[in-house]
Amino acid sequence: MVNIYDNTLDNPNYYRQFSCGESLITLYNCPLKNKYQDVWCQHNYFIYVIEGTKRWHTAQGTFELTENTCVFVRKGAAISEQLSDDKFCLVMFFVPDDFICEVLKSKTSPIYRSDETFHTVMPIINDNYVQAFFKSIMHFFEARYEPEKALLELKFRELILTVAGNLNNREMLAYFGALLHEPQAISLQKVMESNYCYNLKLEAYAKLVNRSLSAFKRDFRKQFDTTPGKWLLEKRLIHARNLLVNTNKTVSEAAFESGFESVSHFSRAFRGRFGLTPISVKNPVFA
Repeated sequence: MVNIYDNTLDNPNYYRQFSCGESLITLYNCPLKNKYQDVWCQHNYFIYVIEGTKRWHTAQGTFELTENTCVFVRKGAAISEQLSDDKFCLVMFFVPDDFICEVLKSKTSPIYRSDETFHTVMPIINDNYVQAFFKSIMHFFEARYEPEKALLELKFRELILTVAGNLNNREMLAYFGALLHEPQAISLQKVMESNYCYNLKLEAYAKLVNRSLSAFKRDFRKQFDTTPGKWLLEKRLIHARNLLVNTNKTVSEAAFESGFESVSHFSRAFRGRFGLTPISVKNPVFA
């Protein structure tokens, strides 16, 4: 999977970018290379679409991003799909959890924990304030000089306070409340439940929950009473079986959409767990 944050940092000549600490602004002006791409990021990010259409496929469903769409994407994995041969241009703001929390704590009106459900991709109301903000950002990319770091930090703060000030951004505000008030154990569980079906390494899961690898393994065992590897295998196999039984997915599609690196590995693990081959579950006549 492609880490879109690291990939951006590693290619400054390809992606025009400005950074302030771990926070990062970049302009993607993308010709079509691969229609589908598996992506993940250890930071949350905002997307503002300037041109083109893309879909983000997540564990909760599919979200279509079109021109002038603004969304907030919480850290984790997804599959991006470009819908045409035309270029796709967008502005992305990567913002770490701790920076978001620091800014939110400065608000005059506090954000509380909410029972509102939030998904991986959350729509942002594209009101006049949001449009004006992103128009101001485009001047950075048009200028020949690098903006001051202090100004960049102010722009990151402005973005978070602008969207958090609109009470109609209910999903995003629920997520912000979770960042501020949820215990780490609940956060770990939500990250794992949202991302188990992607082929991420354990080091990536550790980054998503803001832990070292050793701390992640220790806390995971304390909470789930098993190792991350065993838990992931079980969740992926059950997910794959549900895809085979309840959808038109092929064995190969079910394997890759459940986080397995290869069909052969998936088939061996599936037979070891259920005593049947994936094809016999998909087509009982072969059982």
